[in-house]
Amino acid sequence: MTNAAIPASPDRETYARDYAAALAANGDETIFDRAEPIGLFLEWLADAKATEPNDPNAMALSTVDASGAPDSRMVLLKDIDDRGFTFFSNAESDKGVELAAHPVAALLFHWKSLRRQVRVRGRVEPVSVEEADAYFATRARESRIGAWASDQSRPLADRETLEAAVARETARFDGQDVPRPARWTGWRVIPEAVEFWRDRPFRLHDRLRFDRADGEWRRERLYP
Repeated sequence: MTNAAIPASPDRETYARDYAAALAANGDETIFDRAEPIGLFLEWLADAKATEPNDPNAMALSTVDASGAPDSRMVLLKDIDDRGFTFFSNAESDKGVELAAHPVAALLFHWKSLRRQVRVRGRVEPVSVEEADAYFATRARESRIGAWASDQSRPLADRETLEAAVARETARFDGQDVPRPARWTGWRVIPEAVEFWRDRPFRLHDRLRFDRADGEWRRERLYP
């Protein structure tokens, strides 16, 4: 067995300063003075946009495969409102197939700079055709071409095969708008439970969970 120690931060002074600042911000008790989770999530997401170096809207998406085993990957949150958390991908990918068979999912947001995380669990529904079309139209042309060229999650012989498919689709749509493939769509996770976690000294962290029943949110604090 090979063991490797976790390396220490190369700049302890900077680490200590940033850690102290995050703990100070997380010590604000009014952060948890909320009756529902979506507004609080939007506040935390705004904080993350100001501090995270890359993709503050990145989230781990966990689904369930045919054998009942969990499957996780990183995707990007593209919209959130009172209906839920929306993301887009290929319906023929592993995630798409798993969501079609078991329309439930869990999400995890981890904002390292803030020392906060949010967990979401709920059922999943496809977005409307109009929503999928509208978002697809905002993507870069190269990304739209890629959606046609990639048989996502399926075996690929080599990189050259993928690049040839991209070249073929680029030529096919030369001088034209690139429409949305029918297999490219989106899903909305309708939250049934949302848990907020923030780092506090000596691992005495704060946890606040919201559970929805009969359309109403119930909230409770949890031990760390």
